[in-house]
Amino acid sequence: MIRVFTDPRCLEHSSPAGFPEVPRRLQGILDELEQRGHPMVREAHHEAADEMVRAIHDPAYVDRFQRCVARGDGLLDSADNPLSAGTWDAAWGAVETLLSAVDHQLAEGGGTFAAVRPPGHHAEHALAMGFCYLNNVAVAAEYLRRRHGMERVAIFDFDVHHGNGTQHLFEERGDVLYASTHQFPFYPGTGAASERGRGAGEGTTVNAPLAAGSGDDELEAAVQEIILPALREYRPEALLLSAGFDAWKGDPLGGLAVSRDAFRRLGLQLAELADEVCGGRMVSVLEGGYDLEALPSLVAGYLDGCAGREENGAQS
Repeated sequence: MIRVFTDPRCLEHSSPAGFPEVPRRLQGILDELEQRGHPMVREAHHEAADEMVRAIHDPAYVDRFQRCVARGDGLLDSADNPLSAGTWDAAWGAVETLLSAVDHQLAEGGGTFAAVRPPGHHAEHALAMGFCYLNNVAVAAEYLRRRHGMERVAIFDFDVHHGNGTQHLFEERGDVLYASTHQFPFYPGTGAASERGRGAGEGTTVNAPLAAGSGDDELEAAVQEIILPALREYRPEALLLSAGFDAWKGDPLGGLAVSRDAFRRLGLQLAELADEVCGGRMVSVLEGGYDLEALPSLVAGYLDGCAGREENGAQS
């Protein structure tokens, strides 16, 4: 079974009525995965979190985020980023949980999933965006580089929204490959196929945009023809997955038409790739997914795939 890392602090970030990124997203996932018998690790504090966050984000931004929460501000940078008394702790809980999941995977092997919120892939160097405050997956990639000495780390982001923050943080570097499937054109407006990185990072940004209404066949083609070949060619020492589930056909914020079974197959393909190119060193972290009823089963199906579980017959 995939080991699930989480932290109670991640449930402390609250949002206004009607806002889609809510504690119930995470609680539903945790309830489902615990019921299915996944080993759970809670309260994962990490000594490197502050250093790594400030290596990715402007320290002045990090301090401003803390001050805004402490004085009771209602927003950080945009209406998409509401603040509550628990937002600061939740964001740090998400980062520390992911770093702990990374350490466990490297030390013990096996599949690991960081079940956290708020998500992170829209957070820029000095700007909160799209429900995201700290860029969890980018911090983890930097941690692998600085603390574990890896020369090549890959991130694959399959959220329906392009991870602008993650791309921008690494697009001028060759030591982190960022690959993404996402709806395009769509929020946040980035992610065209022509965006391939700059300077030392030329060619290590790989975007596979999908038109609105695309479903399993289009996602599968993008993964098989663009994403997996790019990852094989790059041969990362570790693979990080920004696992968003809002490409699901019933998601209220997305416009794609991906089925439950497609997420399971994707998990299986990525686990097989990780075994092939980086000794199985693969860690997933939750990004989006806003159909509160479907989300727990979508995540569970993906983790079944990551664990190598085949199913007889596709699920809608």
